[in-house]
Amino acid sequence: MKKTAIYPGTFDPITFGHIDVIKKALKLFDKVVVAVSDVENKDYLFDAQERKEIVRKALFVDLKLKDGDVKIELFEDVAPNHVKRIKELAEKGMYDNVVFHRVIDGFMAQTGDVKFGKSDSNDFDLRRAGMGGSDQPDLKEEFSSLPHDRGTLSMARSSDPNSANSQFFICFKAAPFLDRQYTVFGKVIEGMENVDKIKRGDENNNGSVNDPDKIISFKSL
Repeated sequence: MKKTAIYPGTFDPITFGHIDVIKKALKLFDKVVVAVSDVENKDYLFDAQERKEIVRKALFVDLKLKDGDVKIELFEDVAPNHVKRIKELAEKGMYDNVVFHRVIDGFMAQTGDVKFGKSDSNDFDLRRAGMGGSDQPDLKEEFSSLPHDRGTLSMARSSDPNSANSQFFICFKAAPFLDRQYTVFGKVIEGMENVDKIKRGDENNNGSVNDPDKIISFKSL
């Protein structure tokens, strides 16, 4: 049975304390409903709709795919530098139109090559997708005890633990053999069924995908 928590409040404004409570609840419950409420005869800094938007942007990012949206929680407390990199690139639109160049059924879908995998750029080269990254320096690993469960987002890297840059993957199912070896930075909390529809690659060619699906947009909600 799935567990749902309801967290009511005015959230005017939302504080780091609120965010901490919500993030801890997301680890304990399958779903957390943040109920933004109004109290009669109170003057608010922000109206109800503005407060809802502030809550969303503080907690989640939205990955838009061909079959629908995917809501993602980012683990800033566990992997702050990787989350910062992902958010910076996302806000610049760097992930928009980046292909899922390596997709292995029953394992994961890899994307995030913002150099060779960005299908609307002059540098796009599907044969080289997976070999590039951003112009920013590689990141020092932030391995943790968080498991690679279904829906986990984790950073791709080379054999060097400190080589993650912009590429990441989403797990279709649990992959415990990756635990403590790759930096987990987020998880899917809604829309995993849309991730499941990402076009698979050739199992005989390490999951390489011909005419791959792509990220339509990746940004704060």
